[in-house]
This record gives sequence, structure tokens and C-alpha cells, in this order.
Amino acid sequence: MKTAINKQMVISIMAMVLLVILTGCSSTTESSETEKEETKRPILIQGPMPIEAENFAERLEDVEIEESGTTFEFYIGTVDGYPVIVSKTGKGMENTAAATAIAIEKYNPVAIINQGTSGGHDPELNVFDIVLGKRTVNIGSMKTRDRAEGEGIEATEWKPMDVMASEGSAGEDPDAEKARYYDADSELLTAANKVKESYTKGKVVEGTIGSADLWNNEVDRISWFHENYGTSVEEMESASSAMISKAYDVPFLAIRILSNNKTNDGAYNPDTAAANQEYVYEVVQEYIRFLESK
Repeated sequence: MKTAINKQMVISIMAMVLLVILTGCSSTTESSETEKEETKRPILIQGPMPIEAENFAERLEDVEIEESGTTFEFYIGTVDGYPVIVSKTGKGMENTAAATAIAIEKYNPVAIINQGTSGGHDPELNVFDIVLGKRTVNIGSMKTRDRAEGEGIEATEWKPMDVMASEGSAGEDPDAEKARYYDADSELLTAANKVKESYTKGKVVEGTIGSADLWNNEVDRISWFHENYGTSVEEMESASSAMISKAYDVPFLAIRILSNNKTNDGAYNPDTAAANQEYVYEVVQEYIRFLESK
């Protein structure tokens, strides 16, 4: 009788131990899944002006808004359950560089897409066409030739200047007399190409996006950039974002829609900003599918 009771106690103890182990495993699994969800790095979508950012921001779920300084706004939410942040950067190279650095330091994004409107440089492109920035380049970083007083100004003779060529003086470094191109991340570019057939308001092509704090209205000047830099479009932000993204080793892609094109009399259309954000939303969904398949 005593032996039977002892056996029963042993069985009961073993059952309790097994239950504790199974419960612990279940808790560990649930905890791991929760931690995995919480540690997903967000995708950062940048747009300079309200018209270029808020359409996408309105499509986010569970949105919270954070501000940094008086210029930078971050709409923090999700797309298909994945964390996505829309950054309204403000216009221009300096604002965009600052907004990019702040976002990387604060939110640790897995990838950055800079998107918005642009002016056409390629006469084969029309308003509502979209350029995937296989390359981005700063077309405002230049070095003039030596000319004495009274010898005039020859802008077509200015040379590109790569301020990242060395830590020394770019103006005195002969190796700096070249343009620096930033290549797009191949996986972001693949995601963008995968969904390009879903865009029906124009064509989607790969190209070179030129950036500078310039607004070019001279068609000959625009054509000069197209011929000498290979630019498809120009705007004021992407190259600075690409530069900071590279410094932090964050995957980057610029996506720009033509809002006008002076080379073929394409008139400005503000509706292009929303159209581009709709396409970029599709790109983000595709990139999320890629991330979650890894």
C-alpha cells in the first residue's frame, strides 16, 4: 500500500514538473514572438512638403505624431501591421539631411525612401511619369574655373565637386573634380520594379535623380545637366538623404514623379504628389513582404 502511494506521488510530481516545463516553453515562445514584433525596425518614408507627405501619412494605422524642433514632423504608424514612419522633412538639402540624421538616430529605420515631386530633365518623360532613382547626385556642388575680374561668368564650364573625396579642401583636390553618385539599394529597387505595373497614370522608369537648392527654368541649363550628369529629373532633397543614409549604412531609394517638364512643355500638375504617394505605398507593401519572408 505504501509503495503504491509512493508511486502515485512520484507520478504526480513528474506531471507537475512537466506542466511547469511546458508552461515555461509556451511563455518563452510567446515572449519571443512579442519581442520580435517589438524589435521590427521601421521603414522611413520622406516627403518635403505637406502635399508630398500627408497623403501617405493618412493611410497609416495607429498613428502618433512626434515633432523635433520647429520643422520636422514624424507620423509613426503601421502598414499591414508593420511599423512605418512618414517624415515631413521640409524643403531643401539642409532640412532633409537634418531630418534624415534625426530619424536614423531616433528610430533606427531598416530602410529609407525619399519621395515627392520633381521637374523633368529628360524630354522623353512626361508629367505623371515616375523615376526610380537608380542613382542620385548633388548637382549643386560645383567648382568654377579661374577667371579674373571682367572675364565673365561661364556656368557651362563649371566642374562638379565631390566634397566627400577627401577630408581636405575639395577646392584644392584634383581628385574631387567629379560628381558623386549614390546608388540605390538593390532590394528596394527590386520591390519598386515588382509593383510598377500597378501604376497606370504614367510609366515607371529607372534613372538618375539630381538634387540641389536650385530651381532651374533655363531649358539649355536643364539640357546641360541631362547631358553631363545623365539626370532624368531634378528636385531639392534626395541626394542629401542618400548621403546621410550611406553614412549610417541604411538602405536607400529615391522615388520621384514628374510634376512638370520644361523640356517638352509639360505643365505643372499638383495632383502628381498624391499619385506618387499611392505608388510608393504599393512599394512599401511589397518591401514589407520581402522583409517578412527573410
